[in-house]
Amino acid sequence: MGIAFPGAIGAKLACPDKKVMAVCGDGAIIMSIAEFETAVRLKVPIVIMIWRDGRYGMIEWEQKNQLGHSSNIQFNNPDFVALARSYGAKGYKVKKAAELTTVLQKAISEDGPVIVECEVDYQESFRLSERLKDSR
Repeated sequence: MGIAFPGAIGAKLACPDKKVMAVCGDGAIIMSIAEFETAVRLKVPIVIMIWRDGRYGMIEWEQKNQLGHSSNIQFNNPDFVALARSYGAKGYKVKKAAELTTVLQKAISEDGPVIVECEVDYQESFRLSERLKDSR
């Protein structure tokens, strides 16, 4: 947790000819968001897709599966698009699934790091895991 973004910076620096994207939950990106300054300063052309739900979704899922309830998994987020822009970088917010392809194509074509913020509903993960349990 928290390694996808700095790992993507390293991957792009090691393989500059490859397209690189980090896919992070909002909890994980908060743990390494300070590296955004590094990515901007070095003009590292990567896409950071942030799944935003204001909670540690996977931890909540594990707590509910193991304990039957969750505790202390919610938190507040910054405006990630405004954060990107405050560093002089690009930021995009995906408001509906139909926009994702267009936004990603635009983000991939940028010269520096780009944040793409996507709101998600981790409740879908809970529903899927229940359906999968029931199908065994």
